[in-house]
Amino acid sequence: MGDKYLKQRKEIAEKYKWDIEAMYPDESQWEKDLEDCLQQTARFSAYQGHLTESAKTLAEALHLHDAIWMKLEHAFVYAHMRKDEDNREAKYQAMDDKCNTVIAKISASMSFFTPELLEAPEERILSYIEEEPALKTYEFMLKDALREKAHILTAAEENILAQLSEVTGATGEVYTMLNDADMTFGTVTDEDGDTVPLTHGNYISFMQSHDRKIREAAYTNMYEAYKALINTLSANYNYNVKTSVVSARIRKYDSARQAALSGGNISEEVYDNLISVVHEYLPVLHRYIALRKKVLGVDELKMYDVYVPMVQIPKKEIPYEEAVEIMKKALAPLGEEYVNQLQKGVDERWLDVFENQGKTSGAYSFGSYDSKPYVLLNYSSSLQDVFTIVHEMGHSMHSWYTRANQPFVYGDHSIFTAEVASTVNESLLMQYLLEKETDPEMKKYLINYYIEEFRTTLFRQTMFAEFEHMTHREVENGGVLTAQWLNSTYDALNTRYFGPALSPDSYIQYEWARIPHFYRDFYVYQYATGYSAATAISRKILTEGSTARDAYIAFLKSGSSDYPVELLKIAGVDMASPEPIRLAMETFRELVDQLESLLQ
Repeated sequence: MGDKYLKQRKEIAEKYKWDIEAMYPDESQWEKDLEDCLQQTARFSAYQGHLTESAKTLAEALHLHDAIWMKLEHAFVYAHMRKDEDNREAKYQAMDDKCNTVIAKISASMSFFTPELLEAPEERILSYIEEEPALKTYEFMLKDALREKAHILTAAEENILAQLSEVTGATGEVYTMLNDADMTFGTVTDEDGDTVPLTHGNYISFMQSHDRKIREAAYTNMYEAYKALINTLSANYNYNVKTSVVSARIRKYDSARQAALSGGNISEEVYDNLISVVHEYLPVLHRYIALRKKVLGVDELKMYDVYVPMVQIPKKEIPYEEAVEIMKKALAPLGEEYVNQLQKGVDERWLDVFENQGKTSGAYSFGSYDSKPYVLLNYSSSLQDVFTIVHEMGHSMHSWYTRANQPFVYGDHSIFTAEVASTVNESLLMQYLLEKETDPEMKKYLINYYIEEFRTTLFRQTMFAEFEHMTHREVENGGVLTAQWLNSTYDALNTRYFGPALSPDSYIQYEWARIPHFYRDFYVYQYATGYSAATAISRKILTEGSTARDAYIAFLKSGSSDYPVELLKIAGVDMASPEPIRLAMETFRELVDQLESLLQ
């Protein structure tokens, strides 16, 4: 917003604010709901020791469990979103805190549930599902719990691990403190000649500056800070990986990767396919990097030249109402019902559109099982903002379809499938904009923007996934992750991905130390698989029409009622095969071809 006046919340027109009052028309009901949840939890505790005595008892316990969490989620979402409207409001800070305390208390009281369920013989649970109609709904959830039974330890051992969890999370905490609190990155002189402190938040905008000296200064300062602490960061990451390796061993998994993927019942083949297909297409990425070097007209292309847009964007303001119209036209291939519901969402005030003083930054889609699927935005009329609306409404429409068709127990989504719904929308928007764009400069900009999405999501996240796999294997084979090992391994990988047009430098070897996601083991690959699945699905919708569209809508209705890979098959995409990744990579190849011919 710069020096523009930022409005108070009350100054923003009603139609641009989400209709959050619909959740609690009378706020005193919020207090009653929390009280009610605590009372019902006391009733739930009576099932301890009797949970699997009969099919009827188990069904009653599951129903009560869901009723409590459904109400608790509703109260939590309300308080959290109210706080996000204006973080300075003490009332909603207090409500949010109170809710978190109640959630912790209820979680602790209900923690007997899974261990007790799994202590029962498997045959007993399976026969209960057959004899009690009320358990039919829970069949997938119960069988999924039983699937992990081999990796659940005795009650006493589980208790020890639970107590140790406060300690085993230490490496992540240490990293956060170093990265977000203790490290400083110096200052950079910006384009206006002002001296600005370099932060994680403004680093990428400096890297996108058209002034090369600014980019170089930001890049050098950033990595000098990591270089100065590299031995500490390496020791910390070494113990983070060790923790995963040891806990996977304790839980009788073959590897840390197998343990991390088993939650979603995802085979390691999915991970390996991703890496091998991306390797096949590295020559196409190398071509793009060579084109970037040529267009920027530099003798040596450096890592700090990789983020700057190759084409200057023609300045253009897009009012919110126009963005909504663009969204509806771009998503027309998803059918009339989808587009009508989008408009209804806008009319029914799912969206909180503009920035105001104290409002949480960024954007998200959020809501409870029985609320509207709300969207928080900070809309500022740029093309990027149009992509943000389309992305977040993808999540909200996924939630809308799921909640209309699934019971509470399957009313959510895994990361693996959630990112698909938002990215399909972004792909359709991009295709729509490219098709109708007549300004050659804008067309070049859009293609470059799309290529960068592929580079930063598909290639970069796959490179991270490959690095993680290497670090965990090294520790599993008895190695130690020294600074020297981590730096040289990462440097070699980066060179392999970017290819010969990129000149080497002494700083990129420290980049691994800047990635907080490495403290959530084997997580980042899902961004790349989700992006591939979405690219393949949007291609199918545009080429095959209504059959592909109907299959995709059926996927949106499925929530978490099966494993992610199985759910994506409904949409016609098999992530256990390399095909979707290859399809996405072919889209990337076509884009690079187009950009090459436009920039010749």
